[in-house]
Amino acid sequence: MTVQPEALRAVLPIGKRYNAMEPTNIVLNVNGIEVIYNHVILVLKGVSLNVPEGKIVAILGGNGAGKTTTLRAVSNLLQGERGEVTKGSIELRGERIENLSPSQLVQRGVVQVMEGRHCFAHLTIEENLLTGGYTRKSKTEVAANLEKVYTYFPRLKLRRTSQAAYTSGGEQQMCAIGRALMASPSMVLLDEPSMGLAPQIVQEVFEIVRDLNRKEKVTFLLAEQNTNMALKYADYGYIMESGRVVMDGVASDLANNEDVKEFYLGVGGGERKSFKDVKSYKRRKRWLA
Repeated sequence: MTVQPEALRAVLPIGKRYNAMEPTNIVLNVNGIEVIYNHVILVLKGVSLNVPEGKIVAILGGNGAGKTTTLRAVSNLLQGERGEVTKGSIELRGERIENLSPSQLVQRGVVQVMEGRHCFAHLTIEENLLTGGYTRKSKTEVAANLEKVYTYFPRLKLRRTSQAAYTSGGEQQMCAIGRALMASPSMVLLDEPSMGLAPQIVQEVFEIVRDLNRKEKVTFLLAEQNTNMALKYADYGYIMESGRVVMDGVASDLANNEDVKEFYLGVGGGERKSFKDVKSYKRRKRWLA
């Protein structure tokens, strides 16, 4: 069934639709946040979204849309880039978290896998994984988590004694996700997992994410430019442009939406177009009219 944004927005504000569509437990609630860098540059302009527990929610859009900034606002990694949330609120299970440190959020079960993987190049794969378990006090739990990571990423077990610098991009992405899992998270913020990876590896990574979601009940909020792949595995999606959410809906509905097909999947409509060929304000006007 195709999403009709005009009809939906008449009755439901962005970011609240999950409550109306199905009874579920919202674990993360982002309410109208604005983010400013260097006290001057307004990057996010009233972004709202909900993440239900046990779901995969995707934030979609091109470069500069605000996807990474949204994730960093949630994980409170903005300060390292002189950014701050100046309006709105972010709640984790009903608790305001804007002023919590990243380490405090990790202790509450929220871990971010950053864009570009950021593995420690001089450490082995296993040493990289063990750094992710620093918040776990029990050696037994750390050992159990390590074996769980190797179960989901058998390739890492084969490469566990190799320095991360000498592993492939796909193996480093798996290492980065595995390192996050070492902290026993309930929610993982996953930034551009497909970046720089071959299509076959991208699908493998997304299938592991789906398995972790279904079997381990890990909630995922992921930012991704690969709209086709993200909508294939996500439950719900938010499309961002220029720091705003311009459309959101159930992933299957977004995948079948003619505007999404035309501007993000490269299909649909009489004339095939790239979204770069159409000014963003025209798309927003068309979607939000």
